[in-house]
Amino acid sequence: MTYGGLLGGIGLFLLGMGLMTDGLKLAAGRTLSRILASSTKTRLRGLVAGALITAMVQSSSAVTVAAIGFVNAGLLTLGQSLWVLFGSNVGTTMTGWLVALVGLKFKIDVLALPLIGIGMALRLSGENSRRGALGLALAGFGVLFLGIDMLRESFTGFASGFSLNEFDGMTGILMMVLSGILMTVLMQSSSASLTIALTAAQGGLITIESAAGMVIGANVGTTVTALIAAIGATPNAKRAASAHVLFNVLTGAVALLLLPWLIELIGVLRELLELDAAPAATLALFHTVFNLLGVALMWPLAGHLTRFLERRFRTAEEDEARPRYLDANVAEVSALALNALKREVQRMGGIALRMMREALDGTAADKLARDQQIVASLNLAIADFIARLNRTGMPPDSAQRLPGILRIARYYETLAELALEAAAATRETATPAPAEAGKFTAQAEALLDAADPEMKPNDISHVEAGLQSLEDHYQSLKSRLLEMGAQGDLPVAEMDARLRAASATHRALQQAVKAMRLLDGETSVTSTKKPSTAEAQPQP
Repeated sequence: MTYGGLLGGIGLFLLGMGLMTDGLKLAAGRTLSRILASSTKTRLRGLVAGALITAMVQSSSAVTVAAIGFVNAGLLTLGQSLWVLFGSNVGTTMTGWLVALVGLKFKIDVLALPLIGIGMALRLSGENSRRGALGLALAGFGVLFLGIDMLRESFTGFASGFSLNEFDGMTGILMMVLSGILMTVLMQSSSASLTIALTAAQGGLITIESAAGMVIGANVGTTVTALIAAIGATPNAKRAASAHVLFNVLTGAVALLLLPWLIELIGVLRELLELDAAPAATLALFHTVFNLLGVALMWPLAGHLTRFLERRFRTAEEDEARPRYLDANVAEVSALALNALKREVQRMGGIALRMMREALDGTAADKLARDQQIVASLNLAIADFIARLNRTGMPPDSAQRLPGILRIARYYETLAELALEAAAATRETATPAPAEAGKFTAQAEALLDAADPEMKPNDISHVEAGLQSLEDHYQSLKSRLLEMGAQGDLPVAEMDARLRAASATHRALQQAVKAMRLLDGETSVTSTKKPSTAEAQPQP
Protein backbone atom coordinates (compact mmCIF):
# COMPACT_ATOMS: atom_id res chain seq x y z
CA MET A 1 0.00 0.00 0.00
CA THR A 2 2.95 2.29 0.69
CA TYR A 3 4.19 2.04 -2.88
CA GLY A 4 0.69 2.63 -4.20
CA GLY A 5 0.36 5.66 -1.96
CA LEU A 6 3.70 7.01 -3.21
CA LEU A 7 2.70 6.66 -6.87
CA GLY A 8 -0.78 8.02 -6.18
CA GLY A 9 0.64 10.98 -4.28
CA ILE A 10 2.96 11.86 -7.15
CA GLY A 11 0.10 11.49 -9.62
CA LEU A 12 -2.25 13.67 -7.57
CA PHE A 13 0.44 16.30 -7.12
CA LEU A 14 1.19 16.43 -10.86
CA LEU A 15 -2.52 16.52 -11.70
CA GLY A 16 -3.12 19.31 -9.19
CA MET A 17 -0.10 21.26 -10.39
CA GLY A 18 -1.24 20.93 -13.99
CA LEU A 19 -4.79 22.07 -13.23
CA MET A 20 -3.57 24.94 -11.08
CA THR A 21 -1.03 26.11 -13.67
CA ASP A 22 -3.53 25.89 -16.53
CA GLY A 23 -6.12 27.82 -14.56
CA LEU A 24 -3.74 30.54 -13.47
CA LYS A 25 -2.31 30.91 -17.00
CA LEU A 26 -5.83 31.23 -18.42
CA ALA A 27 -6.78 33.78 -15.76
CA ALA A 28 -3.57 35.78 -16.06
CA GLY A 29 -2.38 35.03 -19.60
CA ARG A 30 -2.74 38.59 -20.84
CA THR A 31 -1.16 39.92 -17.66
CA LEU A 32 1.80 37.58 -18.11
CA SER A 33 2.40 38.83 -21.66
CA ARG A 34 1.91 42.47 -20.70
CA ILE A 35 4.31 42.29 -17.76
CA LEU A 36 6.95 40.47 -19.78
CA ALA A 37 6.73 43.03 -22.58
CA SER A 38 6.67 46.19 -20.45
CA SER A 39 8.51 45.39 -17.21
CA THR A 40 11.93 44.35 -18.45
CA LYS A 41 13.61 47.69 -19.17
CA THR A 42 16.19 47.17 -16.40
CA ARG A 43 17.74 44.00 -15.08
CA LEU A 44 16.12 44.49 -11.66
CA ARG A 45 12.65 44.97 -13.15
CA GLY A 46 13.11 41.92 -15.37
CA LEU A 47 14.24 39.88 -12.36
CA VAL A 48 11.24 40.96 -10.29
CA ALA A 49 8.84 40.39 -13.22
CA GLY A 50 10.15 36.86 -13.77
CA ALA A 51 9.90 36.03 -10.06
CA LEU A 52 6.41 37.48 -9.59
CA ILE A 53 4.91 35.87 -12.69
CA THR A 54 6.40 32.49 -11.79
CA ALA A 55 5.06 32.76 -8.23
CA MET A 56 1.68 33.78 -9.65
CA VAL A 57 1.28 30.97 -12.21
CA GLN A 58 3.30 28.43 -10.20
CA SER A 59 5.26 27.30 -13.24
CA SER A 60 8.80 28.35 -14.05
CA SER A 61 8.49 26.29 -17.24
CA ALA A 62 5.58 28.45 -18.43
CA VAL A 63 7.54 31.65 -17.84
CA THR A 64 10.67 30.18 -19.43
CA VAL A 65 8.80 29.11 -22.56
CA ALA A 66 6.98 32.49 -22.70
CA ALA A 67 10.25 34.44 -22.36
CA ILE A 68 11.96 32.36 -25.07
CA GLY A 69 8.88 32.82 -27.27
CA PHE A 70 9.06 36.60 -26.78
CA VAL A 71 12.75 36.54 -27.75
CA ASN A 72 11.89 34.39 -30.76
CA ALA A 73 9.31 36.98 -31.84
CA GLY A 74 11.70 39.88 -31.27
CA LEU A 75 9.61 41.37 -28.42
CA LEU A 76 12.40 40.90 -25.86
CA THR A 77 16.12 41.34 -26.36
CA LEU A 78 18.55 38.70 -25.19
CA GLY A 79 19.67 40.92 -22.30
CA GLN A 80 16.09 41.49 -21.15
CA SER A 81 15.19 37.81 -21.32
CA LEU A 82 18.15 36.76 -19.16
CA TRP A 83 16.79 38.50 -16.08
CA VAL A 84 13.27 37.20 -16.64
CA LEU A 85 14.72 33.68 -16.78
CA PHE A 86 16.86 34.23 -13.68
CA GLY A 87 13.83 35.68 -11.88
CA SER A 88 11.75 32.63 -12.76
CA ASN A 89 14.20 30.49 -10.78
CA VAL A 90 13.64 32.71 -7.74
CA GLY A 91 9.87 32.65 -8.24
CA THR A 92 9.70 28.86 -8.38
CA THR A 93 10.90 28.71 -4.75
CA MET A 94 7.34 29.71 -3.81
CA THR A 95 6.34 26.07 -4.35
CA GLY A 96 8.70 24.97 -1.57
CA TRP A 97 7.22 27.49 0.85
CA LEU A 98 3.70 26.44 -0.15
CA VAL A 99 4.50 22.81 0.65
CA ALA A 100 6.46 23.55 3.83
CA LEU A 101 4.17 26.13 5.43
CA VAL A 102 0.76 24.95 4.20
CA GLY A 103 0.88 21.44 2.76
CA LEU A 104 2.72 19.87 5.68
CA LYS A 105 1.35 21.99 8.51
CA PHE A 106 -2.43 21.67 8.29
CA LYS A 107 -4.97 18.87 8.24
CA ILE A 108 -5.18 18.56 4.49
CA ASP A 109 -8.76 17.41 4.02
CA VAL A 110 -9.99 20.46 5.96
CA LEU A 111 -8.31 22.71 3.38
CA ALA A 112 -8.14 20.67 0.18
CA LEU A 113 -11.66 19.28 -0.13
CA PRO A 114 -13.43 22.68 0.18
CA LEU A 115 -10.99 24.13 -2.38
CA ILE A 116 -11.84 21.36 -4.83
CA GLY A 117 -15.58 21.86 -4.28
CA ILE A 118 -15.53 25.65 -4.56
CA GLY A 119 -13.17 25.50 -7.52
CA MET A 120 -15.29 23.11 -9.52
CA ALA A 121 -18.44 25.15 -8.73
CA LEU A 122 -16.73 28.22 -10.19
CA ARG A 123 -15.51 26.19 -13.15
CA LEU A 124 -18.96 24.82 -13.98
CA SER A 125 -20.67 28.21 -13.57
CA GLY A 126 -18.28 30.05 -15.89
CA GLU A 127 -16.40 27.59 -18.07
CA ASN A 128 -15.10 30.10 -20.64
CA SER A 129 -14.63 33.05 -18.28
CA ARG A 130 -11.91 34.21 -15.92
CA ARG A 131 -14.05 32.94 -13.04
CA GLY A 132 -13.95 29.45 -14.51
CA ALA A 133 -10.16 29.69 -14.91
CA LEU A 134 -9.75 30.72 -11.27
CA GLY A 135 -12.05 27.85 -10.28
CA LEU A 136 -9.82 25.43 -12.16
CA ALA A 137 -6.80 26.86 -10.32
CA LEU A 138 -8.53 26.47 -6.91
CA ALA A 139 -9.47 22.88 -7.69
CA GLY A 140 -5.87 22.28 -8.73
CA PHE A 141 -4.67 23.67 -5.39
CA GLY A 142 -6.92 21.22 -3.60
CA VAL A 143 -5.78 18.20 -5.61
CA LEU A 144 -2.16 19.30 -5.17
CA PHE A 145 -2.56 19.39 -1.38
CA LEU A 146 -4.13 15.91 -1.40
CA GLY A 147 -1.09 14.68 -3.31
CA ILE A 148 1.24 16.29 -0.78
CA ASP A 149 -0.64 14.63 2.09
CA MET A 150 -0.47 11.23 0.42
CA LEU A 151 3.26 11.67 -0.19
CA ARG A 152 3.79 12.67 3.44
CA GLU A 153 1.99 9.57 4.73
CA SER A 154 3.82 7.29 2.27
CA PHE A 155 7.27 8.58 3.19
CA THR A 156 6.44 8.29 6.89
CA GLY A 157 5.62 4.63 6.24
CA PHE A 158 8.87 4.16 4.32
CA ALA A 159 10.91 5.73 7.12
CA SER A 160 9.59 3.23 9.65
CA GLY A 161 10.92 0.36 7.53
CA PHE A 162 14.32 1.56 6.35
CA SER A 163 16.47 4.63 5.79
CA LEU A 164 18.68 5.94 3.02
CA ASN A 165 21.13 7.41 5.50
CA GLU A 166 23.76 4.83 4.55
CA PHE A 167 24.13 6.78 1.31
CA ASP A 168 25.22 9.93 3.15
CA GLY A 169 28.46 11.66 2.21
CA MET A 170 29.43 13.27 -1.10
CA THR A 171 28.68 10.11 -3.10
CA GLY A 172 25.20 9.92 -1.60
CA ILE A 173 24.56 13.61 -2.23
CA LEU A 174 25.66 13.27 -5.85
CA MET A 175 23.28 10.33 -6.21
CA MET A 176 20.47 12.50 -4.88
CA VAL A 177 21.40 15.27 -7.33
CA LEU A 178 21.12 12.78 -10.19
CA SER A 179 17.82 11.53 -8.75
CA GLY A 180 16.47 15.10 -8.71
CA ILE A 181 17.54 15.65 -12.33
CA LEU A 182 16.04 12.34 -13.47
CA MET A 183 12.72 12.85 -11.68
CA THR A 184 12.37 16.37 -13.04
CA VAL A 185 13.08 15.25 -16.60
CA LEU A 186 10.66 12.31 -16.36
CA MET A 187 7.84 14.26 -14.67
CA GLN A 188 8.60 17.55 -16.47
CA SER A 189 8.07 19.32 -13.15
CA SER A 190 10.77 20.59 -10.82
CA SER A 191 7.98 21.37 -8.34
CA ALA A 192 7.11 17.67 -8.12
CA SER A 193 10.75 16.72 -7.47
CA LEU A 194 11.01 19.48 -4.89
CA THR A 195 7.86 18.28 -3.14
CA ILE A 196 9.15 14.70 -3.04
CA ALA A 197 12.42 15.93 -1.49
CA LEU A 198 10.59 18.01 1.13
CA THR A 199 8.13 15.29 2.10
CA ALA A 200 10.85 12.62 2.16
CA ALA A 201 12.98 14.76 4.49
CA GLN A 202 9.96 15.65 6.61
CA GLY A 203 9.14 11.93 6.94
CA GLY A 204 12.69 11.11 8.04
CA LEU A 205 13.52 9.03 4.97
CA ILE A 206 16.52 11.15 3.94
CA THR A 207 18.77 13.69 5.64
CA ILE A 208 18.71 17.43 5.05
CA GLU A 209 21.94 17.20 3.04
CA SER A 210 20.56 14.48 0.77
CA ALA A 211 17.29 16.36 0.28
CA ALA A 212 19.30 19.51 -0.55
CA GLY A 213 21.12 17.51 -3.25
CA MET A 214 17.76 16.47 -4.71
CA VAL A 215 16.59 20.11 -4.69
CA ILE A 216 19.74 21.12 -6.58
CA GLY A 217 19.13 18.33 -9.09
CA ALA A 218 15.52 19.48 -9.60
CA ASN A 219 16.80 22.97 -10.41
CA VAL A 220 19.21 21.60 -13.01
CA GLY A 221 16.64 19.19 -14.48
CA THR A 222 14.13 21.95 -15.18
CA THR A 223 16.44 23.32 -17.91
CA VAL A 224 15.25 20.53 -20.23
CA THR A 225 12.05 22.55 -20.82
CA ALA A 226 14.09 25.51 -22.05
CA LEU A 227 16.14 23.29 -24.35
CA ILE A 228 12.98 21.78 -25.86
CA ALA A 229 11.48 25.26 -26.35
CA ALA A 230 14.62 26.40 -28.22
CA ILE A 231 14.49 23.61 -30.83
CA GLY A 232 13.97 25.24 -34.22
CA ALA A 233 13.86 28.72 -32.66
CA THR A 234 15.83 31.82 -33.61
CA PRO A 235 19.49 32.16 -32.58
CA ASN A 236 18.49 34.65 -29.87
CA ALA A 237 16.00 32.18 -28.42
CA LYS A 238 18.69 29.49 -28.38
CA ARG A 239 20.98 31.91 -26.57
CA ALA A 240 18.28 32.62 -23.98
CA ALA A 241 17.76 28.89 -23.41
CA SER A 242 21.53 28.42 -23.07
CA ALA A 243 21.65 31.22 -20.49
CA HIS A 244 18.93 29.45 -18.50
CA VAL A 245 20.94 26.21 -18.57
CA LEU A 246 24.19 27.96 -17.62
CA PHE A 247 22.50 29.78 -14.71
CA ASN A 248 21.06 26.58 -13.23
CA VAL A 249 24.17 24.46 -13.78
CA LEU A 250 26.50 27.15 -12.38
CA THR A 251 24.23 27.79 -9.41
CA GLY A 252 23.90 24.07 -8.72
CA ALA A 253 27.66 23.52 -8.92
CA VAL A 254 28.42 26.39 -6.52
CA ALA A 255 25.68 25.22 -4.13
CA LEU A 256 27.19 21.71 -4.10
CA LEU A 257 30.68 23.03 -3.39
CA LEU A 258 29.39 25.24 -0.59
CA LEU A 259 26.77 22.79 0.70
CA PRO A 260 28.12 22.30 4.28
CA TRP A 261 28.46 26.05 4.79
CA LEU A 262 25.10 26.75 3.15
CA ILE A 263 23.38 24.30 5.50
CA GLU A 264 24.99 26.09 8.46
CA LEU A 265 23.92 29.47 7.05
CA ILE A 266 20.37 28.19 6.58
CA GLY A 267 20.29 27.17 10.24
CA VAL A 268 21.31 30.66 11.30
CA LEU A 269 18.79 32.33 8.97
CA ARG A 270 16.03 29.99 10.14
CA GLU A 271 16.62 31.05 13.74
CA LEU A 272 16.76 34.74 12.79
CA LEU A 273 13.48 34.42 10.86
CA GLU A 274 11.98 32.33 13.69
CA LEU A 275 10.95 29.59 11.26
CA ASP A 276 9.88 26.11 12.26
CA ALA A 277 12.80 23.71 12.76
CA ALA A 278 11.06 21.13 10.56
CA PRO A 279 13.18 19.82 7.65
CA ALA A 280 10.66 21.04 5.05
CA ALA A 281 10.95 24.69 6.13
CA THR A 282 14.74 24.39 6.22
CA LEU A 283 14.79 23.02 2.66
CA ALA A 284 12.41 25.70 1.38
CA LEU A 285 14.76 28.32 2.81
CA PHE A 286 17.74 26.51 1.26
CA HIS A 287 16.03 26.51 -2.15
CA THR A 288 15.40 30.25 -1.94
CA VAL A 289 18.89 31.10 -0.68
CA PHE A 290 20.80 29.16 -3.31
CA ASN A 291 18.70 30.64 -6.14
CA LEU A 292 19.35 34.12 -4.77
CA LEU A 293 23.03 33.13 -4.62
CA GLY A 294 22.80 32.31 -8.33
CA VAL A 295 21.38 35.77 -9.07
CA ALA A 296 24.21 37.35 -7.07
CA LEU A 297 26.76 35.32 -9.04
CA MET A 298 25.25 36.29 -12.39
CA TRP A 299 24.79 40.00 -11.60
CA PRO A 300 28.40 40.98 -12.46
CA LEU A 301 28.74 38.26 -15.14
CA ALA A 302 25.59 39.03 -17.16
CA GLY A 303 27.31 41.41 -19.59
CA HIS A 304 30.10 38.92 -20.29
CA LEU A 305 27.55 36.11 -20.62
CA THR A 306 25.50 38.11 -23.13
CA ARG A 307 28.55 38.86 -25.26
CA PHE A 308 29.66 35.23 -25.07
CA LEU A 309 26.25 33.96 -26.18
CA GLU A 310 25.99 36.51 -28.99
CA ARG A 311 29.03 34.88 -30.56
CA ARG A 312 27.25 31.51 -30.49
CA PHE A 313 24.43 30.10 -32.67
CA ARG A 314 25.16 32.65 -35.37
CA THR A 315 23.43 32.30 -38.74
CA ALA A 316 24.89 33.31 -42.08
CA GLU A 317 22.34 36.15 -42.22
CA GLU A 318 23.42 37.51 -38.82
CA ASP A 319 27.07 37.40 -39.80
CA GLU A 320 26.33 39.25 -43.04
CA ALA A 321 24.25 41.85 -41.19
CA ARG A 322 27.16 42.82 -38.93
CA PRO A 323 29.37 45.66 -40.23
CA ARG A 324 32.76 44.44 -41.40
CA TYR A 325 34.61 47.72 -41.70
CA LEU A 326 33.07 49.97 -39.02
CA ASP A 327 34.47 49.96 -35.50
CA ALA A 328 35.58 52.35 -32.78
CA ASN A 329 39.23 52.25 -33.88
CA VAL A 330 38.71 53.59 -37.40
CA ALA A 331 36.36 56.27 -36.05
CA GLU A 332 39.35 57.96 -34.42
CA VAL A 333 40.93 58.83 -37.80
CA SER A 334 38.67 60.65 -40.24
CA ALA A 335 40.41 59.40 -43.40
CA LEU A 336 40.17 55.80 -42.25
CA ALA A 337 36.58 56.33 -41.11
CA LEU A 338 35.46 57.68 -44.48
CA ASN A 339 37.22 54.87 -46.31
CA ALA A 340 35.58 52.28 -44.01
CA LEU A 341 32.17 53.92 -44.52
CA LYS A 342 32.54 53.79 -48.29
CA ARG A 343 33.51 50.11 -48.22
CA GLU A 344 30.59 49.24 -45.92
CA VAL A 345 28.15 51.12 -48.15
CA GLN A 346 29.52 49.33 -51.20
CA ARG A 347 29.02 45.99 -49.45
CA MET A 348 25.47 46.98 -48.54
CA GLY A 349 24.89 47.99 -52.16
CA GLY A 350 26.13 44.62 -53.39
CA ILE A 351 23.58 42.85 -51.15
CA ALA A 352 20.76 45.17 -52.32
CA LEU A 353 21.59 44.50 -55.99
CA ARG A 354 21.77 40.79 -55.21
CA MET A 355 18.20 41.09 -53.95
CA MET A 356 17.13 42.61 -57.26
CA ARG A 357 18.74 39.72 -59.14
CA GLU A 358 16.93 37.29 -56.83
CA ALA A 359 13.65 39.06 -57.52
CA LEU A 360 14.19 38.71 -61.27
CA ASP A 361 15.11 35.02 -60.87
CA GLY A 362 12.06 34.19 -58.73
CA THR A 363 13.94 33.43 -55.50
CA ALA A 364 11.80 32.37 -52.51
CA ALA A 365 10.17 35.17 -50.55
CA ASP A 366 11.75 34.19 -47.21
CA LYS A 367 15.27 34.50 -48.67
CA LEU A 368 14.46 37.97 -50.02
CA ALA A 369 12.97 39.00 -46.67
CA ARG A 370 16.14 37.90 -44.83
CA ASP A 371 18.32 39.83 -47.27
CA GLN A 372 16.14 42.92 -46.82
CA GLN A 373 16.67 42.70 -43.05
CA ILE A 374 20.43 42.51 -43.65
CA VAL A 375 20.32 45.69 -45.74
CA ALA A 376 18.16 47.47 -43.13
CA SER A 377 20.56 46.46 -40.33
CA LEU A 378 23.60 47.67 -42.26
CA ASN A 379 21.87 50.95 -43.11
CA LEU A 380 21.16 51.52 -39.40
CA ALA A 381 24.76 50.69 -38.47
CA ILE A 382 26.05 53.13 -41.11
CA ALA A 383 23.74 55.90 -39.84
CA ASP A 384 24.86 55.27 -36.24
CA PHE A 385 28.52 55.36 -37.28
CA ILE A 386 28.03 58.66 -39.09
CA ALA A 387 26.27 60.10 -36.02
CA ARG A 388 29.26 59.03 -33.90
CA LEU A 389 31.66 60.72 -36.31
CA ASN A 390 29.65 63.93 -36.10
CA ARG A 391 29.84 63.86 -32.30
CA THR A 392 33.60 63.31 -32.23
CA GLY A 393 34.26 66.11 -34.71
CA MET A 394 35.83 65.92 -38.17
CA PRO A 395 37.67 68.29 -40.50
CA PRO A 396 35.14 70.39 -42.48
CA ASP A 397 36.01 68.86 -45.86
CA SER A 398 35.54 65.34 -44.46
CA ALA A 399 32.31 66.23 -42.65
CA GLN A 400 30.84 67.58 -45.90
CA ARG A 401 31.09 64.10 -47.43
CA LEU A 402 29.03 62.38 -44.73
CA PRO A 403 25.56 63.40 -46.04
CA GLY A 404 26.45 62.05 -49.47
CA ILE A 405 27.50 58.67 -48.05
CA LEU A 406 24.31 58.52 -46.00
CA ARG A 407 22.29 59.31 -49.13
CA ILE A 408 23.98 56.44 -51.00
CA ALA A 409 23.02 54.06 -48.21
CA ARG A 410 19.45 55.32 -48.39
CA TYR A 411 19.34 54.68 -52.14
CA TYR A 412 20.42 51.08 -51.56
CA GLU A 413 17.88 50.56 -48.78
CA THR A 414 15.13 51.83 -51.10
CA LEU A 415 16.42 49.51 -53.83
CA ALA A 416 16.08 46.54 -51.45
CA GLU A 417 12.49 47.51 -50.63
CA LEU A 418 11.65 47.82 -54.33
CA ALA A 419 13.14 44.38 -54.97
CA LEU A 420 10.64 42.96 -52.47
CA GLU A 421 7.82 44.80 -54.27
CA ALA A 422 8.91 43.47 -57.66
CA ALA A 423 9.15 39.91 -56.37
CA ALA A 424 5.73 40.09 -54.72
CA ALA A 425 4.10 41.39 -57.91
CA THR A 426 5.84 38.76 -60.04
CA ARG A 427 4.45 35.98 -57.82
CA GLU A 428 0.95 37.15 -58.78
CA THR A 429 1.55 36.36 -62.47
CA ALA A 430 0.72 33.02 -64.07
CA THR A 431 0.58 33.44 -67.87
CA PRO A 432 3.68 33.49 -70.11
CA ALA A 433 5.37 36.88 -70.34
CA PRO A 434 5.45 38.79 -73.66
CA ALA A 435 8.71 39.06 -75.58
CA GLU A 436 9.18 42.66 -74.42
CA ALA A 437 9.38 41.42 -70.80
CA GLY A 438 12.34 39.20 -71.65
CA LYS A 439 14.22 42.08 -73.27
CA PHE A 440 13.47 44.34 -70.32
CA THR A 441 14.72 41.70 -67.83
CA ALA A 442 17.90 41.07 -69.84
CA GLN A 443 18.69 44.79 -69.87
CA ALA A 444 17.93 45.07 -66.15
CA GLU A 445 20.35 42.23 -65.38
CA ALA A 446 23.05 43.85 -67.53
CA LEU A 447 22.57 47.17 -65.74
CA LEU A 448 22.71 45.44 -62.34
CA ASP A 449 26.15 44.10 -63.23
CA ALA A 450 27.31 47.49 -64.50
CA ALA A 451 26.09 49.35 -61.39
CA ASP A 452 27.25 46.79 -58.81
CA PRO A 453 29.70 48.62 -56.51
CA GLU A 454 31.39 45.35 -55.49
CA MET A 455 32.24 44.35 -59.07
CA LYS A 456 34.90 45.91 -61.27
CA PRO A 457 33.80 49.56 -61.56
CA ASN A 458 32.41 50.67 -64.90
CA ASP A 459 32.67 54.12 -66.43
CA ILE A 460 29.69 56.15 -65.24
CA SER A 461 28.84 57.05 -68.84
CA HIS A 462 28.44 53.33 -69.58
CA VAL A 463 26.06 53.01 -66.64
CA GLU A 464 24.07 56.07 -67.79
CA ALA A 465 23.76 54.57 -71.28
CA GLY A 466 22.51 51.32 -69.75
CA LEU A 467 19.86 53.22 -67.77
CA GLN A 468 18.65 54.97 -70.91
CA SER A 469 18.38 51.63 -72.70
CA LEU A 470 16.42 50.24 -69.73
CA GLU A 471 14.09 53.24 -69.94
CA ASP A 472 13.37 52.49 -73.62
CA HIS A 473 12.68 48.80 -72.87
CA TYR A 474 10.46 49.76 -69.91
CA GLN A 475 8.31 52.09 -72.02
CA SER A 476 8.03 49.43 -74.72
CA LEU A 477 7.00 46.76 -72.18
CA LYS A 478 4.53 49.11 -70.52
CA SER A 479 2.86 49.94 -73.84
CA ARG A 480 2.67 46.28 -74.81
CA LEU A 481 1.12 45.24 -71.49
CA LEU A 482 -1.51 48.01 -71.67
CA GLU A 483 -2.29 47.01 -75.26
CA MET A 484 -2.71 43.32 -74.31
CA GLY A 485 -4.94 44.26 -71.41
CA ALA A 486 -7.12 46.51 -73.56
CA GLN A 487 -7.51 43.83 -76.26
CA GLY A 488 -8.34 41.11 -73.72
CA ASP A 489 -5.22 39.09 -74.52
CA LEU A 490 -4.13 39.43 -70.87
CA PRO A 491 -6.35 39.40 -67.77
CA VAL A 492 -6.51 42.83 -66.12
CA ALA A 493 -5.19 41.46 -62.81
CA GLU A 494 -2.25 39.84 -64.62
CA MET A 495 -1.56 43.06 -66.55
CA ASP A 496 -1.59 45.07 -63.32
CA ALA A 497 0.80 42.66 -61.57
CA ARG A 498 3.29 42.74 -64.48
CA LEU A 499 3.11 46.54 -64.64
CA ARG A 500 3.81 46.79 -60.91
CA ALA A 501 6.73 44.35 -61.17
CA ALA A 502 8.24 46.27 -64.10
CA SER A 503 7.72 49.63 -62.38
CA ALA A 504 9.38 48.44 -59.16
CA THR A 505 12.32 47.01 -61.13
CA HIS A 506 12.63 50.23 -63.15
CA ARG A 507 12.66 52.39 -60.02
CA ALA A 508 15.10 50.06 -58.27
CA LEU A 509 17.60 50.39 -61.10
CA GLN A 510 17.21 54.17 -61.00
CA GLN A 511 18.20 54.03 -57.31
CA ALA A 512 21.23 51.91 -58.21
CA VAL A 513 22.38 54.43 -60.79
CA LYS A 514 21.86 57.37 -58.42
CA ALA A 515 24.02 55.58 -55.86
CA MET A 516 26.63 54.88 -58.57
CA ARG A 517 26.82 58.56 -59.49
CA LEU A 518 27.52 59.55 -55.89
CA LEU A 519 30.02 56.71 -55.47
CA ASP A 520 31.79 57.89 -58.61
CA GLY A 521 32.01 61.35 -57.06
CA GLU A 522 33.34 59.81 -53.83
CA THR A 523 36.04 58.00 -55.77
CA SER A 524 37.08 61.24 -57.47
CA VAL A 525 37.29 63.07 -54.14
CA THR A 526 39.30 60.26 -52.53
CA SER A 527 41.76 60.07 -55.40
CA THR A 528 42.41 63.85 -55.56
CA LYS A 529 42.37 64.69 -51.84
CA LYS A 530 45.79 64.87 -50.18
CA PRO A 531 45.77 63.49 -46.64
CA SER A 532 46.69 66.00 -43.95
CA THR A 533 49.54 65.33 -41.58
CA ALA A 534 46.99 64.73 -38.81
CA GLU A 535 45.31 61.92 -40.70
CA ALA A 536 46.44 58.49 -41.76
CA GLN A 537 46.68 57.67 -45.42
CA PRO A 538 43.40 56.04 -46.54
CA GLN A 539 43.60 52.39 -47.46
CA PRO A 540 43.45 51.71 -51.22
